[in-house]
Amino acid sequence: MLSPATRPRISRMQVREAKDVLVQQIKEQAALEGDQLSELETRMLYFTEHGGLTEEMRRINDEFDANCDSAKYEKKIARLMWHAYKRVRKEGESSRRTWDSAIRCLKRGDHYVIVMWDMRPGLRPGHLIGVGIAAFAFAVSIGAKWITHNLAPPNPDLLLGIFIALILAGILFRRALGNAAGWLLDRTLLRFLGSKEDEKDSE
Repeated sequence: MLSPATRPRISRMQVREAKDVLVQQIKEQAALEGDQLSELETRMLYFTEHGGLTEEMRRINDEFDANCDSAKYEKKIARLMWHAYKRVRKEGESSRRTWDSAIRCLKRGDHYVIVMWDMRPGLRPGHLIGVGIAAFAFAVSIGAKWITHNLAPPNPDLLLGIFIALILAGILFRRALGNAAGWLLDRTLLRFLGSKEDEKDSE
């Protein structure tokens, strides 16, 4: 469980505190799985390109590129983060909220650890596409039935305006919509899938 020292007040969590929370949990999970992280691998968890690279971070990044396989590293960290999150959820609501707060804090910037969090194996991109298509088809079907039974035929110009507005919103607010979708999935479908995986692990 997160110790009081690593459980910062959610409303005041800063980038460094958020990274400290996640890095501690990743390191603990690696130890539990017998997969220790090297000092270089640990330091790369703090990597960010936001605001430009410091000389030290540039040196660490160059050393990492020369000595590590980034694809394998990212896959390993994504797996450890997913397993750590499942463990944290079992520890209690307070620990889960602290993790979620750290993720929300870091999603506002360009942080390497968040890239790997978004690669976690809890939900594959193909699953997202399938779920999205199914949800969209269901919504269109229900909406079409309701409209045909309750409203007069819609104005084509109004429909065109709504369609264009949706496209512009997707272009202009792509990141915000992505974060909102991620937030919703984390609290609905991903939590459901996580509980299913927990059941499998316990069998």
